[in-house]
Amino acid sequence: MYYEQIVEAKDFICSKTTLRPQIAIILGSGLSALAEDIEDKMVIPYKEIPNFPLSTVEGHAGNLVIGKLNGKEIICMQGRFHYYEGYSMQQVTFPVRVMQLLGVNTLIVTNAAGGVNKTFATGDIMLITDHISRMPNPLVGRNDERLGTRFPSMSEVYDRGLISCAENIAKQENITIKKGVYVGNTGPSFETKAEYIMFRTLGISAVGMSTVPEVIVAAHAGMKVLGFSVISNVFNEDIEEEPSHIEVLQNVEKANSNLVKILKGVLEDIA
Repeated sequence: MYYEQIVEAKDFICSKTTLRPQIAIILGSGLSALAEDIEDKMVIPYKEIPNFPLSTVEGHAGNLVIGKLNGKEIICMQGRFHYYEGYSMQQVTFPVRVMQLLGVNTLIVTNAAGGVNKTFATGDIMLITDHISRMPNPLVGRNDERLGTRFPSMSEVYDRGLISCAENIAKQENITIKKGVYVGNTGPSFETKAEYIMFRTLGISAVGMSTVPEVIVAAHAGMKVLGFSVISNVFNEDIEEEPSHIEVLQNVEKANSNLVKILKGVLEDIA
């Protein structure tokens, strides 16, 4: 039944546009600006797509945008779905499955994340080199061979070539970029001081509440993946500070223009 639901959503999207993008971008909290630059675009609200969940979090517009950017056909999600919203992992990753059947072979994911690395600052952009999952795995359950192998490798899920490309673009644009490991928590509560200290001890650089399930499913589907975290706040155990979602959105806004420049450059370089 799940596969048939994916096909139904895919067929609906195909009925709305003749474009068949091979590149997809998921824009996280407060990072929807890139979609405004897409040309010849078709905007489809999630609520119109069969079997699609709905975004319930502020900062997630809830639209699927298909069009052209820097000469490339792309499909772009303005907002994603989270496990903490009450959705199952199959629902959270449903759009990636639809992208798979649409022919997408490269997935770019973005998110807003808390900084764990002491050298980070608010507004920094971090390239995700690897992740640690503290969420249920979306591949648990009966495997559908039409979607991927039973035991997909996760040893190098973030593509080295794409990471190198993003680094080069950032250098050309004089944008300072960080690299590090991202940990995905279920949320919706922010992390405790003890958890932040644990993550830092483990060598983790950023923490968030998304991205990992989508990346696991993309790897299962055989896609190349590139990931970015925008640092919305940085943990300091010596400062009493209460994080908030509003603060996250405001701080992410600072990095929007730089992230858009990098993403456009990467799109131009993708063969």
